[in-house]
Amino acid sequence: MTRHLGLDFGTTNSALAIADRANRASVNDTQLVRFPVGDDAGSFVDTFRSVLFFDFGERDKRGRPLPYAGPRAITRYVAGDGTGRLMQSLKSQLASRLFTSTMVAGRPFTLEELITTMLTHLRRDAEAQVGPLGSRLVCGRPVRFTHAEDEADDAFAVARLTTALAAAGFTDVVFEYEPVGAAYHYERSLDHDELVLIADFGGGTSDFCLVRVGKSARKERSRSILGTEGVALAGDVFDSEIVQHVVSPAVGMGSRYRLPMSTSAREDETMEVPPWIYQKLRRWHHLSFLKSKDTLELLEELRKQSLEPAKIEALVHVVTSDLGFHLYKAVERSKIELSREQSTHFRFVDEPTHVEDDVPRGSFEQWISPSLAAIEGCIDRLLEKTGTPRSAVDRVFMTGGTSLVPAVRAIFSRRFGDEKLCAGDELTSVALGLALRAADAFS
Repeated sequence: MTRHLGLDFGTTNSALAIADRANRASVNDTQLVRFPVGDDAGSFVDTFRSVLFFDFGERDKRGRPLPYAGPRAITRYVAGDGTGRLMQSLKSQLASRLFTSTMVAGRPFTLEELITTMLTHLRRDAEAQVGPLGSRLVCGRPVRFTHAEDEADDAFAVARLTTALAAAGFTDVVFEYEPVGAAYHYERSLDHDELVLIADFGGGTSDFCLVRVGKSARKERSRSILGTEGVALAGDVFDSEIVQHVVSPAVGMGSRYRLPMSTSAREDETMEVPPWIYQKLRRWHHLSFLKSKDTLELLEELRKQSLEPAKIEALVHVVTSDLGFHLYKAVERSKIELSREQSTHFRFVDEPTHVEDDVPRGSFEQWISPSLAAIEGCIDRLLEKTGTPRSAVDRVFMTGGTSLVPAVRAIFSRRFGDEKLCAGDELTSVALGLALRAADAFS
């Protein structure tokens, strides 16, 4: 029995799957690798959270903070005393030539080193469950990487990811578009041929693939993909809109502070709190950038001069107490509720930070309307460049957490009809399909 690996290295969550092939003719089994949540050997999850946590309270023999990754990182972070650094969305920086390294406890780490650390932990936890993984795998990649402006940027991102994978022991890697991976997974249940539009919504990118699937298509896979398109936005952007419109105003965005030497609160003697602070807040994993000595001193001065000091104090508490992940969970919870209900009550309380507000679904959809328009444009470009009329699409397979947002689903319903939409295995379909792709690639 030959084992083939498929890795969906995601912005928010990663997943690893194995396809077992007894012979070249058929795949006998496909399974997800499960990961331990913490030290409790009986608690496992299907996805590996794409996060790193450096615990400043624990050091190795050389005095460096110990790193944790995946579910263990979240467990450690939540149980910790706030002395450490949590990092997420490292994948979204792969195409950025501006992000070369960052300081952790006085030591510079390159982006490749950080991702290698994460992948090494993923590999270690996986091998503890299923045994040696070997050096071969098919790794997913977005159609367009976040921050990629051209093909050279995409190639730069792939090269960095290749370096990190090799350092983690995966030296024989084939890259495949993530929606193509989802197509392999969808196809497995078919007993006939279809022209399917795959819509894969991750944390940082939304990717689309128009592909022929089924028994006939399997024989000429290289010719079955009609086209791909992608846009560098998805779940993270939707989350950031809730932060921007609900959280940020409650912690000082738009408020004003007195200028030095001013004696009144007249507008000509005050200034608005710098908006760039709240741009960092929009991405919870960027909160660590606000925890620098200079920024904390600035925030303290703003608090002293603020016309609404309680709001700035609430912001300082979020930053200094590393509450970004907890804030994100509250935002995510509201987004999920808005996928089921017409409104939600947002609540995040960790005194002195207290944020509560009702959020109607209509308001949320208005906030994300530019992103929805970008997704619509991406789909229309794919259909246009492949010369495919909407009526020719037999099925739309939607995967990824953001596919559950009603306004996103409505984009496809308007174009193709509800009866053509299907979904399933939102967080794992890409990895399962990539394992099947690996069975083809390495057979």
